[in-house]
Amino acid sequence: MRLIFVRHAEPNYEKDCITENGVLQAKSTAKRLSDEDIKAVFASPMGRAVETASYIAKDHGLEVQTLPFMHEINWGDIDENVPEDKKIPYDGHPWTIGHLYLSEDKDNVASPKWRDHHFFKDNKLITYYDLISKEFDKFLENYGIVRKNNLYFCEKECNDTVLLVAHGGSGSVMFSHVLSLPLPFVLTSMPYGVCSVSILEFSPANDEVIVPRLELFNDMRHLDKVKVEALHFEK
Repeated sequence: MRLIFVRHAEPNYEKDCITENGVLQAKSTAKRLSDEDIKAVFASPMGRAVETASYIAKDHGLEVQTLPFMHEINWGDIDENVPEDKKIPYDGHPWTIGHLYLSEDKDNVASPKWRDHHFFKDNKLITYYDLISKEFDKFLENYGIVRKNNLYFCEKECNDTVLLVAHGGSGSVMFSHVLSLPLPFVLTSMPYGVCSVSILEFSPANDEVIVPRLELFNDMRHLDKVKVEALHFEK
C-alpha cells in the first residue's frame, strides 16, 4: 500500500481556501500525479485541503473523502488560567519552538520523553497528537495494516495507492507517529512546502511485519513554473 501525502496549496487562511496562485499549484500537482493509479482521495475537512484535493480527485474520477482527525493542530496551554510565568511559549507556530526543545534537552532528542518537556506537557498539541495517531492507525486498518507494540503487521494484502491532502502540522504528527520519530525533530528537521508530494510505502519486510518507508519527501519539482513562497508551515 502506498500513501501519497500532499500539503495543501497556498492558502488564504482568513477564508480557509486557496489563493488564485494556489489554484495553479493544485492544478500542477494534479498533473504531477495524473499517472498514479490512485484508488481513493482523502483530505482534512478544512477548506484549503479539500479544495486542493478536488483538483487531483477530478483527474481520477474520484470524490474527496474527508478525515476529520487530520484537521490542522493547535498549540497552547490546556489550562487557560495557568499563571503567566508558567505559560507555554506561544506564537501560533509549534514548529518555530521545536528547535529550542532540541537544544534544551539534548539527552532526549531521539526519545519519547519529548512529551514530558514543559513545552509539550499539558499542551493542546498532545491532545491532537494522540487523536491523529489513534485515528490514523484505524485508517490504516482499512488497508490491512495493523499496529501492535509500535510495529505494523500485514493482516491482508493490499496494493492500493491512496492520496491524503492535509497540513504542515497534522502531517508532521502523522510522519512522527508512523515513522516513530520524535515530533520536535520532525517539526524542526522535516519541513515541507505547499503542494509538496511525499510518499509513504507500507511494504512487508517479511511475511508479517510491515516497515513504513519514506519513498519520497517534499518533492516540489512540479511547481518550478508556479510562484512558491518561501518554505513555511501554517499560521
